[in-house]
Amino acid sequence: MNRDYANNLDLFYNYAILAESRAHSLWNTMAVFDEFDLEPLPRLASGPSGHAMVDAKLFHDDAHAPLIDAQTDSEVARAFLYHAALAPTTLKSTKTELGRFLLWCRAHHQTLRGIRVEDLTVYKDWLRDPQPAEQWISPTRWPRRDPRWRPFSGPLSDPSVRQAFRVVKSLMTFATNAGYLRRNAGSLVKNIKTPRQARVTRYLSEPAIDWVYAALDAMSAKTPAARKASARNRLLFIAYLTTGARLSELVAATMGAIYTEGDGRWWLDVMGKGQKPRRLPVAPEMLAAYRDYRHAHGLTPCTARDDATPLVLNTRGNELVAVTDEAASNAVKALFAAAAGLAHAQGDRDAAAALRTASAHWLRHTMLTTHANNGVALKTLQDTAGHASLSTTATYLHKSDKERHDELMASMDHPGRDAVGSTRPLAR
Repeated sequence: MNRDYANNLDLFYNYAILAESRAHSLWNTMAVFDEFDLEPLPRLASGPSGHAMVDAKLFHDDAHAPLIDAQTDSEVARAFLYHAALAPTTLKSTKTELGRFLLWCRAHHQTLRGIRVEDLTVYKDWLRDPQPAEQWISPTRWPRRDPRWRPFSGPLSDPSVRQAFRVVKSLMTFATNAGYLRRNAGSLVKNIKTPRQARVTRYLSEPAIDWVYAALDAMSAKTPAARKASARNRLLFIAYLTTGARLSELVAATMGAIYTEGDGRWWLDVMGKGQKPRRLPVAPEMLAAYRDYRHAHGLTPCTARDDATPLVLNTRGNELVAVTDEAASNAVKALFAAAAGLAHAQGDRDAAAALRTASAHWLRHTMLTTHANNGVALKTLQDTAGHASLSTTATYLHKSDKERHDELMASMDHPGRDAVGSTRPLAR
């Protein structure tokens, strides 16, 4: 009996080695990553009780019936994605991280039921530098079904790894609570800690902002498409700079979201993180840019509250079609690049350097930093920014740091007494 067991064990190991070799060969020659279906999960075939029929062997001696119909890892991922009403941007990023994790599991011949603590630790570290790079990374964003498509454009930063691993741990918790898994290995693996900056530093100075306005004034407006692009870019820039809205919030807004209640105050309604609505004050400068923008598209200066026309429109053609978050971001980056060129040509190296690295989100930081330093109450800015914590808003306050710096520098410019009573300048 023992001899038979040993022979069977040898056969098993030989088969495992052969299977791994074949899988490795297949992986090296595979041109396309097979796509996981992460669209909403359809209902499975139901039995007499109305519940989906599930293979009882999957749950061994577990007396508790599962709370979801899923029978495969991808179906669990789909159930996890759609069990809560996620905002479109959150849904998109979560789907990306789930897809990456499922692809990694497939490449390593793993399933959720076989995942151990060591596997999750390896995955967490692997995210920082996915290897082999030629199999996992492509700087170019190819279409999903293109053979050159890869899950990563490069190694992930620590904050990105933290977010990616948070999604994986949430999936494992959901699968355990739903009865798909009996134990949760993710609960035993700590996520990485990322240091939080005491102050926000990614914002534009006044000279840099002036260069952006100069770039807007220099934009061509010789064709209808150019006029639309110029008007849209000006509206986007001023909207970011004066409302502090996030890129996704502006792109998801409609024309009817800009309105007045008849008292001279204008507002912009946006939907923030966690599907929390906010209304943001609209400055006269933004309102003027909005009216010019509508005029470029042949629309009347204002509209009704129920106007569902997208706020940020494609500039090509006559159809009123919304742009993607990526297109809006690229438009702002192109504007910053043009402004950087103007600043560099005039010898403003600091502004040029900042503009070359800036993104649309810097304008949100710029707005909040400016108002915080001008004495606007942090609670007011917290409500405007949609921050869950007042401590997050406080990171935009630089005034006390600047005053402390100036006070110490002024003190160094005056003579002070040393230990024996003589006077000398502290710093020259």
